[in-house]
Amino acid sequence: MRTRLNVYFPPTLAKQVSELAIRKRISRSAIIEAAVTSYMSPDGSDRLEAAFARRLDRLSRQVQRLERNTGLTIETLALFVRFWLAVTPPLPEEDQASAQIKGRKRYDGFIETLGRRYASGKTLLDEIPEDVWPRTDNDYPNYDDNRSS
Repeated sequence: MRTRLNVYFPPTLAKQVSELAIRKRISRSAIIEAAVTSYMSPDGSDRLEAAFARRLDRLSRQVQRLERNTGLTIETLALFVRFWLAVTPPLPEEDQASAQIKGRKRYDGFIETLGRRYASGKTLLDEIPEDVWPRTDNDYPNYDDNRSS
């Protein structure tokens, strides 16, 4: 036996319920019943809290990977610049024009190589030997993390 209840909804919410009923091919009463049952379910809030906790844990791991990878990138660049500045002698004035042309060509080659490498999915982290930096499964970047959100 069912008890009839008269409830009032804002027009926009009533329209959403009606559209969902049409899409799902079920009655509006079934939608309202499921929503009220879910709202009153004692474990509903626990499930929601657990889902949030899992998502926050995943986001925390992603942020940790980003921090580590950014730190590695900064250290790599700083080491390169320090080395380059230490070993590169100043050029005589007459050689600077040809050096700039050569530098532009090298830079173009660098950008092309970087683009190919990025497209292939290879990373610097893949080249660091295990004995220098022992890796775990969590160390590998997961570019599909956004799909599971």
